[in-house]
Amino acid sequence: QVQLVESGGGLVQAGGSLRLSCAASGRTFSSYSMGWFRQAPGKERQFVAGISWSGSSTYSMHYADFVKGRFTISRDNAKNTVFLQMNSLKPEDTAVYYCNAGTRVSAVVVGTYWGQGTTVTVSS
Repeated sequence: QVQLVESGGGLVQAGGSLRLSCAASGRTFSSYSMGWFRQAPGKERQFVAGISWSGSSTYSMHYADFVKGRFTISRDNAKNTVFLQMNSLKPEDTAVYYCNAGTRVSAVVVGTYWGQGTTVTVSS
């Protein structure tokens, strides 16, 4: 069982930055693939970014096209935490952001575990 707790959301002006964190429980964090999804009001949940374990302490990062060049996903296995650095934020980035963990996490594969979400609001 893995528990995920997100933090770092808030209100920011367009063009600003936020850093989301997701703290995970469990002793096998390093082997989990992690990701961020978001859901805006009235819209479906969408994949934002993922960081997947490729074996031998190697990870690969992948992003939705709409955040490439603006968002960066990273992880600190010593702290059981995954981060999402969000720069050049736009009003359309406003959403609840969810952390996700599992064997695989990608735009087409959702992991088993979810956090409770953290709200990001970008004002114009």
